[in-house]
Amino acid sequence: MNAPVRVTLKLATSLDARIALSSGQSKWITGPEAREAVHQLRADHDVVLTGVGTILADNPQMTARPGGTLAAGQPLRAVLDTHLRTPPDCALLTQGSAVIFHGEAAPAAAIRELEAAGARCIQRSTVQSGVDIAHALEWFVAESSSSVFIEAGGRVAASAIQAGIVERIEWFRAPLLLGGDGLPAIAALSLETLDGAPMFRRTHLRECGADTWETWERD
Repeated sequence: MNAPVRVTLKLATSLDARIALSSGQSKWITGPEAREAVHQLRADHDVVLTGVGTILADNPQMTARPGGTLAAGQPLRAVLDTHLRTPPDCALLTQGSAVIFHGEAAPAAAIRELEAAGARCIQRSTVQSGVDIAHALEWFVAESSSSVFIEAGGRVAASAIQAGIVERIEWFRAPLLLGGDGLPAIAALSLETLDGAPMFRRTHLRECGADTWETWERD
């Protein structure tokens, strides 16, 4: 699938591609230079997209703050949240509005609470009533967004890769090992053969403080 908008997946991991300890602790795997680069990448995109798991685990603002200052033009912030578990008082909404994509069974009371807090709740469901990330992407196209920056956990990352929408990966890799009990950057892809594995080629490699920053483009 060729995505109608440019979709970039950001990964910030250990050397062994883990994003957190088994307890969920992840602050901070990568260093300040990597985090500064991520703020600039957010500012360079129209949309920053995450999942509700990241909202619940880290309570991020998801704003672009290069140099520690809010960028003049902020990206649209969006969340994939099938059952609308996003707290109305989360940092995402205290820092402005956001779009929250939900499933068809999301509680009406949660919709009212989140919209009162400044969210725009939009149903984007598959037949299994979960949020369809490719369907959400169609909404961004309709809103004239040309670039989406995904910052999320392993399940959302896997969903985006499975949907074939990821054109670029910006991978920040820290010089530490978390081991097999750490949380993976990409959840199961349900591959049956190696021939079915998505292929990417590395186009850039540079140092970023103590971390390594790699850019990968889809073949």
